[in-house]
Amino acid sequence: MPTYDFICNDCRERFDVFLSFSEYGRKPVTCAHCGSKNVRRRMTKVRVAKSEESRMESMMDPSALEGMEEDPKALGRMMKKMGNEMGEDMPPEFDDVVDRLEAGQSPEEIESALPDLGADAGGGADE
Repeated sequence: MPTYDFICNDCRERFDVFLSFSEYGRKPVTCAHCGSKNVRRRMTKVRVAKSEESRMESMMDPSALEGMEEDPKALGRMMKKMGNEMGEDMPPEFDDVVDRLEAGQSPEEIESALPDLGADAGGGADE
């Protein structure tokens, strides 16, 4: 049975509903959090199944990596592509860094503006 994503227009919470194809559009949906009927379908990303190897190959195109050190915008585009290829939701910090790169901010400027970035990632030299 397919899962459909909804968002409540009253409490703004997201929730999933299991509906058969014949029930979709016919069976009323109520918010799982507040019980409101003022809900709408939330469109989610479409995911295409790719092998791990295929995803890595598309990310590591050598021609795409040329000049990244001198071009923050290109680095931001490449990072966005990598995030999309991973097929997983990335943390908000990732999107913030990508947005800053695409705006032309250098990695050094981003690092000084966001000093706590990656502090909880572990594996650093301080450990």
